[in-house]
Amino acid sequence: MEKNTKTNTGKPLETTKRLSKPRIFFGILCIVFSLVMTISFISYLLNWKSDQSQAGTMMDTTIESSNIFGKVGDWLGKLFIFDSLGVAAFLVAFLFLVLGTFILKKKYFKPYKTIGHALFFICWLPIFIAAIFKAQGTLSGVYGYQIVDFLDSIIGVFGLWLLIIVSIGLYFILEFNLRPSAIQHRYNTLKDIAFSKFNKKENSSEDFEADVALEKIQEDGNEIEKTIPAKKETISVSGMPVVPVSNTLDIISTPHKTSTEQTEKLNSGDQISLSVDAPKPIVKTEEDISFKVEIAPVVDELDEHDQKSQKLVSEFGLFDHKLDLAKFQFPPLSLLASHGNEEISVNQEELEENKNKIVGLLKNFNVGISEIKATIGPTVTLYEIVPEAGIRVSAIKKLQDDIALNLSALGIRIIAPMPGKGTIGIEVPRKNPTMVSMKSVLSSQKFQNTDMELPVVFGKTISNEIFMADLAKMPHLLMAGATGQGKSVGINAILTSLLYKKHPSELKFVMVDPKKVELTLYSKIERHYLAKLPDSEDAIITDTNKVINTLNSLCVEMDQRYELLKNAFCRTIKEYNKKFSERKLNPENGHRYLPYIVLVVDEFADLIMTAGKEVEHPIARLAQLARAVGIHLIVATQRPSVNVITGMIKANFPARAAFRVISSVDSRTILDSPGADQLIGKGDMLYFNGNEIIRLQCAFVDTPEVEKIVDFIGSQKGYASAFELPEVETTESSSSVGGFDPNEKDALFEDAARIVVSTQQGSTSMLQRQLKLGYNRAGRIMDQLEATGIVGSFNGSKAREVQIMDLNSLETFLNELKN
Repeated sequence: MEKNTKTNTGKPLETTKRLSKPRIFFGILCIVFSLVMTISFISYLLNWKSDQSQAGTMMDTTIESSNIFGKVGDWLGKLFIFDSLGVAAFLVAFLFLVLGTFILKKKYFKPYKTIGHALFFICWLPIFIAAIFKAQGTLSGVYGYQIVDFLDSIIGVFGLWLLIIVSIGLYFILEFNLRPSAIQHRYNTLKDIAFSKFNKKENSSEDFEADVALEKIQEDGNEIEKTIPAKKETISVSGMPVVPVSNTLDIISTPHKTSTEQTEKLNSGDQISLSVDAPKPIVKTEEDISFKVEIAPVVDELDEHDQKSQKLVSEFGLFDHKLDLAKFQFPPLSLLASHGNEEISVNQEELEENKNKIVGLLKNFNVGISEIKATIGPTVTLYEIVPEAGIRVSAIKKLQDDIALNLSALGIRIIAPMPGKGTIGIEVPRKNPTMVSMKSVLSSQKFQNTDMELPVVFGKTISNEIFMADLAKMPHLLMAGATGQGKSVGINAILTSLLYKKHPSELKFVMVDPKKVELTLYSKIERHYLAKLPDSEDAIITDTNKVINTLNSLCVEMDQRYELLKNAFCRTIKEYNKKFSERKLNPENGHRYLPYIVLVVDEFADLIMTAGKEVEHPIARLAQLARAVGIHLIVATQRPSVNVITGMIKANFPARAAFRVISSVDSRTILDSPGADQLIGKGDMLYFNGNEIIRLQCAFVDTPEVEKIVDFIGSQKGYASAFELPEVETTESSSSVGGFDPNEKDALFEDAARIVVSTQQGSTSMLQRQLKLGYNRAGRIMDQLEATGIVGSFNGSKAREVQIMDLNSLETFLNELKN
């Protein structure tokens, strides 16, 4: 009987019976999984700080989780919220709910339209939240943080917010058809309907009672003329204004009307309801309440995190990275020497003589001058001329050699025109130049009161002003100059500036000196300021193979630092160290205070000749990426040719310092313009950082002064060892391991095997010390030990594992190997 009866109420029953069991199973499974994800996400947001360190410990039964669904809930929360979408992960759970209802053929949602909206907000919401809260916390996830970080660096903050607002605006325009033509059409339609109903009401008796009601509302402060047309536009809202108006009409209307008449007047009297502005404030209030509910847990979470950090700060104070060397004293200025009187003396006769020669020579070539003035610097005098109207600048630039001949001076340089001025500059060397000492520039108030992260004092400008630059903002410096022109003094001036300003806990140097004599003095401050590879004997790197390993190690250090910054939601090392000092980062999670690292390469051309691409590639990679994590490069060479300073190197070194070079081609290579070949030497230099070329007189610091400084620092208490860089696998070990040929066995192979087994430590540096070998030979022996199975494979910064436990077993193994 039930099968023959086909009623409207029976159709859903027949539809349910047609559902297969697998369909019902998967539908219910999706709905249950949606519920599990939602509860897990909520529990994760409440407890993620305490459970974050449990990542990757799902199989460890000794660790308990605070999540309602245990470690599975932690895993779901970390996967969908922290590592990906943030709070937008709730939309993923909602999509599973939509999928479950669609499988069960329950039409609660329009599946395809709902999925489209959800996917849009999954992409848009993390970016919006990350832009608001500056990627603090987990609400935006890694996806939102990385997208906002990328867009901020490409289009800036204004462009980022413009993109967010335009995207959500386009979404609402396309979704609700808010085009101007559609809005105008709706407005005209509603206006016609409203006026037609208004005309009908004028002829009815109930219109009088409605007018009375309107007059009462007007007495309460509402303006009918303004509200009626505004409400005519909102009639299309499906019956929403009728509900609050029905109560008003019940109070105002007379009891003589029938129910039918009452209904008609409710439908035709929409203009009465439109005069009451109740619906709009109600909708707006609900939006505000929902928005506050969504933000409230974020504020509480951030407040809770801040309270914990503030509690730690109140108990222990801010983290002080200087405590390990709390009694460290900066070197006094008395260690530096004063090289005579540095006051600039004005020789009026010399000025007049040079002025007359310049004016006379230009007049001989029909170049008129309307004005000339001079600026006296330590080494050169700048004569600024204003040519008469109609004189070409190129006509004066061509006279550089003639002016030099007429003045009998070396190093005439013409700047035509001078940046930011309507003049042409002629730089003429002084007959009696003044020396600029390092003591005079470091004792200045400009250096003592600077707030730069890595202040570097180069010397003085032509106008006798102290010139400083921030190495952290350069962010890398490329130096070039011929032999004996002051390049090594310039490097010492940079290092001295940093030693007088930065604490050992804030700065570390990695020094590469192929000449083996330029930077040797700084080995005395190894335990204070230097960084090196583990088990490396010399902190000043001179061997090419060790240079390659050190550069690769710096690349590993850079990657590790970027990982720390990503986990801390920071963009720069300054923000990261500030968070760490405020105790907002847990050292148990691998966080640590990050000092600045400055790589100093004294002779880059020698490294390029001996190693080539193996040196160029890590240098270029560090120059491209290392700025944000506090690794900066100072690369110097005496041969600035294109095969040494390649295009890849130049593109990532915006700051250039050029001392005197031999030819104009070298000047164009280092500065992209001539001029360095016209310098007079002895510290006369040009500095370029993307804007204009500035002529400087480099401060002079002599070798005995540097020796006094490093002796003063080295005599104080230092760290137990130099700052250790991550160990990397050597090139030889990666290429030679794989097979062992007894005929190629090293003569010291057995002695090395006995040392390794007796000490149970497989270290290349140990073989160097014990057998007094070079790095290359010790590395080859270690590769042979690995190939025979005596030691294990490369294990990062740790020593290799020794496979043989005692010497008796080793002797047996060696005898078998011989046979």
